Amino acid sequence: MFVDQVKVFVKGGDGGNGIVAYRREKYVPKGGPAGGDGGNGANVILEVEEGLRTLMDFRYQRHFKAPRGEHGMSKNQHGKNSADMVVKVPPGTVVIDDDTKEVLADLVEHGQRAVIAKGGRGGRGNSRFATAANPAPEIAENGEPGQERNIVLELKVLADVGLVGFPSVGKSTLLSVVSAAKPKIAEYHFTTIVPNLGVVETEDGRSFVMADLPGLIEGASEGIGLGHQFLRHIERTRVIVHVVDMSSLEGRDPYEDYLTINNELKEYNLRLTERPQIIVANKMDMPDAEANLEVFKGKMTGDYPVFSISAVTREGIRDLLYTIADKIEETPEFPLEHQEEETGVHRVLYKHESSRDEFAITRDPDGSFVVSGFKVERLFKMTDFTREESVRRFARQLRSFGVDDVLREKGAKDGDTVRLLEYEFEFVE
Repeated sequence: MFVDQVKVFVKGGDGGNGIVAYRREKYVPKGGPAGGDGGNGANVILEVEEGLRTLMDFRYQRHFKAPRGEHGMSKNQHGKNSADMVVKVPPGTVVIDDDTKEVLADLVEHGQRAVIAKGGRGGRGNSRFATAANPAPEIAENGEPGQERNIVLELKVLADVGLVGFPSVGKSTLLSVVSAAKPKIAEYHFTTIVPNLGVVETEDGRSFVMADLPGLIEGASEGIGLGHQFLRHIERTRVIVHVVDMSSLEGRDPYEDYLTINNELKEYNLRLTERPQIIVANKMDMPDAEANLEVFKGKMTGDYPVFSISAVTREGIRDLLYTIADKIEETPEFPLEHQEEETGVHRVLYKHESSRDEFAITRDPDGSFVVSGFKVERLFKMTDFTREESVRRFARQLRSFGVDDVLREKGAKDGDTVRLLEYEFEFVE
């Protein structure tokens, strides 16, 4: 089973809670507050493992929740930080945030790592809040919640050359002839249902990786056939080798096949048309193939090289491989994300970055006020509401953020209900 796209939930570990504690030992003067800080929660890290070839493991485990930090202890002892959770992925994995569609990481080399969900920091114990005015505070923070997100893992096969073409044009046969790969070959369409990779070595010692991709048909870019599922694997290839069946044994016109496949590549991703393409006229050992090739060349408009080969008799293979190796050497790698090239000398780029300090206040149909925002919600989650002093500190901080002023501007009166997450408070003047 070849799995090349999965949706996964990841959550960094919560920080450990700080505690309220005091030293009361007989021969220890100036005991005072002695609550330790909580430990930091673990990060969720994706790491490339060279031996993996598919995302199959993620079919059975789709939730990755990192362990939380240890809680603080008395005598100012800090809780232990949690060890990071490392999840192995195959080379060629692209990590995308499912909500924002932002590419978080492109993991290609063995051992390459990316932090996908950060763990929360540990809460502070009461010894951190001691001041001259309040030498014995009853305040401690809960640990910060770990970051959580839904991500999509996409595997894009790492190959220098991608073989494209209609089903049964001879792509798998060509790969089996030029490399040690053993793809399934039979006389029916869609014999290849997963990408096959093979390392090809030319007679002059150069080598490259060739991928035999499942056959495309008209409408592949819209998900018809197997095409859409595997078009993503062409995105990493530097050179596209377009295999065309010149025998016309299936009753199709070779030139029409050629136009159809190119149109599907263009529809899927316009940048695929930037890649150099080599056209391979296959099955030249069949009758009528020569005549069909002449007609094909007469209709050709693009400046693409056309190679006549027979994958079965191995005729023309040597020259084709030399040309592919030359093309790879002169073609740079294509980045997956289109990066704008810098033009012009003096340029100032102003970026709008939404401040994480901002908060929003809205009203529910029942007339209650709803407060939301990253910083406010984080503060709420890190407050220990079982202690009066912590509650007062929470109220002071909300006031310093300007929440009280905005509530008044929105018309909040004494006794009105204010909601934050799933909790309700009473607005007091």
